[in-house]
Amino acid sequence: MSPFDLSGTVAVVTGGNGGIGLGMAEGLAAAGADVCIWGRNAEKNEAAVAGLTAHGRRVEAMVVDVADEGAVDSAFAATVDRLGRVDACFANAGIIGSGSRFADVTEDEWRAVTGINLDGVFLTLRAAVRHLMDRGEGGSLVATSSLSSVLGMPRGSAYSASKAAVSALVRSIAVEYGRYGIRANAILPGWIETDMTAGIMTDERFQRSQLNRTAMKRWGRPDDFAGIAVYLASDASRFHTGDTIVIDGGYLVD
Repeated sequence: MSPFDLSGTVAVVTGGNGGIGLGMAEGLAAAGADVCIWGRNAEKNEAAVAGLTAHGRRVEAMVVDVADEGAVDSAFAATVDRLGRVDACFANAGIIGSGSRFADVTEDEWRAVTGINLDGVFLTLRAAVRHLMDRGEGGSLVATSSLSSVLGMPRGSAYSASKAAVSALVRSIAVEYGRYGIRANAILPGWIETDMTAGIMTDERFQRSQLNRTAMKRWGRPDDFAGIAVYLASDASRFHTGDTIVIDGGYLVD
């Protein structure tokens, strides 16, 4: 058996109806996993399910606001009820925010971003840990952080702070639950072509400055995250935990 074979496993991907989350879900389903995607847009959920079922796996979708504790706990229970178990949980849902200067950020703007990007990850991974502990078979937890967690991001203070906190949260979970076979890692994407980044990536000055700094001289794509998702969900990563894995086309090193 290939260490990357996910047959018989179940993965949850929040924000899995588009962008990086859908790229992850595609990789997981292609490797043999049954997948449940969570997203707030029912139409996008349905479209994602239609594409994912082409891999011949069981695919479910749920409308979930990850910032809502009750919604997260109910959705996780429903996922287990429909698919029988959860082996890997990808807490990927996130938003950028308004783009305000730090001095102009309101408390409501701050809470809106951190409520999804940090609280949503906390609530999702907490539900996953409880399930994995009850099953007693270990599993994989993955959170989507960002390069902005280690680099300054103008007009993105709430986003950067939330993503840095996510990386710290993952390390704490890894230390606390590693003895139970539960591993936790964070993925740090660079500049990726998604609906969230579509606006800024059409700016020619931005393209010149950022692509010149990227070693591979292209933007990332959602399907660039299929492989890392499969690796982290599979037995190939069974001794890999507490890490922050950069997927940026060489942005940090160029």
